[in-house]
Amino acid sequence: MSPRIVVIGAGMAAHRLVDSLVTRAEERITVTVLGDEARRPYDRVGLTRFFDGESPEELTLAHTIFEDPRVTLHEGDPAARIDREARTVITASGAVHPYDHLVLATGSHAARPPIQGAELPGCFVYRTLDDVEALRRHVEARAAQLGVAQSDAAQSDAEQGDQPVRGIVVGGGLLGLEAAGALQGMGAEATVLQSGDRLMSAQLDLPAGATLRRLIEARGITVRTEARSAAVLPDADGSARAVLLPDGSELPADLVIFSVGVRPRDELARAAGLVCDERGGVRIDEACATSDPAVHAIGEVASFEGQCVGLVAPGYAMAEVVSDRILGGQATFAGYDLSTKLKLSGVDVASFGDAFATTPGALDVVYTDPVNGVHKKLVLSDDAKTLLGGMLVGDASAYGSLRPLVGGPLGGDPAAYLLPAGASAAPTAELPDEAVVCSCSSVSAGAIRHAVREQGCADAAAVTACTKAGATCGSCTVMVTSLVGSELAKLGRAVSAGLCEHFDLSRRQLFDAVHVSGLTTFSAVIARFGRGRGCDTCKPVLAGILALLGGEHVLDNENATLQDTNDHVMANMQKDGTYSVVPRMPGGEVTPEGLITVGEVARDFGLYTKITGGQRVDMFGARLEELPLIWRRLTEAGFESGHAYGKSLRTVKSCVGSTWCRYGVLDSTSMAIQLELRYRGLRTPHKFKLGVSGCARECAEARAKDAGIIATAQGWNLYVGGNGGATPRHAQLLVEGLDDDTLIRTLDRYFMYYARTADKLQRTAPWLEALDGGIDGLRAVIMDDSLGLAEDLDAAMERHVEGYRDEWAETLADPAKLARFRSFVNAPTTPDPGLAFVPERGQVRPARPEERTGGILIAGTTLEVRR
Repeated sequence: MSPRIVVIGAGMAAHRLVDSLVTRAEERITVTVLGDEARRPYDRVGLTRFFDGESPEELTLAHTIFEDPRVTLHEGDPAARIDREARTVITASGAVHPYDHLVLATGSHAARPPIQGAELPGCFVYRTLDDVEALRRHVEARAAQLGVAQSDAAQSDAEQGDQPVRGIVVGGGLLGLEAAGALQGMGAEATVLQSGDRLMSAQLDLPAGATLRRLIEARGITVRTEARSAAVLPDADGSARAVLLPDGSELPADLVIFSVGVRPRDELARAAGLVCDERGGVRIDEACATSDPAVHAIGEVASFEGQCVGLVAPGYAMAEVVSDRILGGQATFAGYDLSTKLKLSGVDVASFGDAFATTPGALDVVYTDPVNGVHKKLVLSDDAKTLLGGMLVGDASAYGSLRPLVGGPLGGDPAAYLLPAGASAAPTAELPDEAVVCSCSSVSAGAIRHAVREQGCADAAAVTACTKAGATCGSCTVMVTSLVGSELAKLGRAVSAGLCEHFDLSRRQLFDAVHVSGLTTFSAVIARFGRGRGCDTCKPVLAGILALLGGEHVLDNENATLQDTNDHVMANMQKDGTYSVVPRMPGGEVTPEGLITVGEVARDFGLYTKITGGQRVDMFGARLEELPLIWRRLTEAGFESGHAYGKSLRTVKSCVGSTWCRYGVLDSTSMAIQLELRYRGLRTPHKFKLGVSGCARECAEARAKDAGIIATAQGWNLYVGGNGGATPRHAQLLVEGLDDDTLIRTLDRYFMYYARTADKLQRTAPWLEALDGGIDGLRAVIMDDSLGLAEDLDAAMERHVEGYRDEWAETLADPAKLARFRSFVNAPTTPDPGLAFVPERGQVRPARPEERTGGILIAGTTLEVRR
């Protein structure tokens, strides 16, 4: 019979275990996964990306393993009891699952301090997607009560005079600081209470902690060390209103987040009689086996040598050990890698190895620059040759190259790793094969080299797919790329910069080739410069290049077949197969009549509505055949496509500027509208966003954008190369004191130069980092015309501006394009009667327009509707 494997828990460690089992198992196996949450496994490491705009679906881990016929996932039906004698697991619903191998991956739960009021409404933990969704709802509701729009809460003192939402985070560790950053991202004030004498006390010493504190406070987050919470005090309605300190003082709070550690969820194990440690956790040996040989434990619930660790890398390592053991191997767990990296925009922190120099005879090499907020320390063996660990605050760029060297020779002068870039070249000693490059997936340098040499991987993406190196947190991606390039060079193989297997040219080279040749179709381009029929990589890239150079509609001629799913229908597909529609609202400005139209459209089509982070309205739940009907209503009211689906300009965020705000220096709203109307529809290698702030208070968060414009008394300051998302970057100052015309001309050249020279799917931040000369090189090209391209870039942008046409309106005027928008060939307007919709928070889909009128007129053609 096939071995029956039951996994209790559906977190990241469980996901890795199942992935490893179905990938490696040569014989028939049956895997049953029992999850508490009514969700598929998601990325807890990237939880803060939820506040950067990523949806829960985007955080979901690769789900293809659950489509394997050998795997069954039960969501929202947690295990209630383990019967070790019968070898069965009984769930909350009463289902019984027999097992030959049982794996506990129940994780941990966030702790709350044993103080009065810790369970009051308004008190949160920061652990799961449910936690962060509840937190955001509370902030939004509290902001509404205070009369402060969520995105404007932080600027309320300047523009409205109202009290912003006040949040207190109890705990100054990794998660506590990320929670504080999330609060600030939602427009709330954030105060961190840390009981110890420094932030991140488990990872940083006192000098490093002091440097980190300055960086955190520079972000506008208040930090109070050696401060304990004695109680949470309730308001008249019973919700949290303040945190009481031991000295009797009170800190007003609209919400409190506790980040004071985790507790292993070992209740099932204890009830089943498995040996557990007194401090919590199921005791495991080096095979990750519990006191019952048929039961293993992995992740945060597992206690190895008396310690449970809440990091993803050890959980992944345990998952691989258990997978190997179940399949007949002899793998062992070597112990915990406690390396950590803070994921907070603008604050670079990393700690690895023996960071506190506990090894006898250990030596410290320290570099401190308090002016620039940098503190770095390397811990070496007593002979100063072996790297034992280190701390990096303010500049953790060396983390990816240093962490794999822990336990081995440093290979050069330690100071070279610590000094600022350009001061001294870091040593380039080759990593030994046993050095772990990706701690999340326990992938060594040797495994990466083997993937290149023996498995034919020719680029970093192929190595990631083969070994999973770089697939989790991404901090090792640079090192993986470097190793792949080095290994290919040793083999005498060229390190290809080609777009894909169909083109040997990079995107930049392909852009130049298309530009010079004047070719206007994909078939002509691939016939001359490539081979084959193309793929999902090169087709969208060529579609963007052709749209930028030719200015044709995305659905014109054969180029329509090149588009991604979203571009193909000019709307964003959602997880239930419906689409979202986002009309453009330049600079966030919209008339009352426009708002009424959007509301009426959402009501009539039963769409779920949400204000986006880019100051416009997103409407969810439209069927394919409804998109033209919705566009018709919107375009008649003066709206156009917001290009939320394209690799193009998304939004230009703006504060109200000098028009309304008493602190405003220049008219930021008018400038934002002018820029959005100028760059709308510009196709680029990746999406891009702008922000325009009317003063240095920076209410539009301009420095987190691809281009940020901030008003000063001397004119506009222009910052470039910033972005949010998984790898946030602060934009860098390009030029100061610009007038309106010079600002626009400079932006024209910047965006057109980026559009022409960036690699595929490369955002402006990594493009600028890789650009020859960096920010100075960019300044020379677009300000000093060092390459003689200025006139060409100016002319290219003018062609784009003059040739802009709204894609929605053009589609409505073209019956051939409209024919694409139907769900079924033989029933163009009749929906699938089996299509089910889930109401969101009471939003019930009303009768459709066609159900009331019997027919809709589009572009002179009546679409007959049958019920």
